[in-house]
Amino acid sequence: MNKEEKQVRVYADGVYDMFHYGHARQLEQCKKLFPNTYLIVGVCSQEDVEKFKGKSVMDGYQRTESVKHCKWADEVIYPAPWIIDEKFLNDHRIDYVAHDDIPYTTADVDDAYALCKKLGKFKATKRTEGISTTDIIGKILKDRHKYLKRNIERGMSRQELGMGLWEYYQLKYDWLFCQRRKRKQD
Repeated sequence: MNKEEKQVRVYADGVYDMFHYGHARQLEQCKKLFPNTYLIVGVCSQEDVEKFKGKSVMDGYQRTESVKHCKWADEVIYPAPWIIDEKFLNDHRIDYVAHDDIPYTTADVDDAYALCKKLGKFKATKRTEGISTTDIIGKILKDRHKYLKRNIERGMSRQELGMGLWEYYQLKYDWLFCQRRKRKQD
């Protein structure tokens, strides 16, 4: 194996809540950084996510399983540290850490990737415009009643949907009324 074919161990980390094509594209960029990349993906612990970012939609197991099923990931670490230190880099024989280049301010640190940058072990990736977990959650919240109606139609109870009695019956019978009116028109 010549120098160009040497396996390069690249590490990428994240929350990966509601794993979407933006996440997959990030991992694809990481995998394609070198001709022979071994991609290690760190999924942050549920405790750290809740402490530093807030509530996630998916729990740690679900987020980890989603990443494991992405074709670009060779190895998945859960729980991954929120802030990477030299011991973690050495323990996992990581050559480079890949993330977008925007300084990630968190946990009283100006840039979570400052150490990797200082050590010359950082590779920048680009974010995928037009998709983020925050955007997806925003779309769901904006059309909340449409999704509630949809799930009522599929047989979910108000308890499963976390709805009050009044709101549940208002949506359920509005849907039934619309269905009856539609049948009469047909």
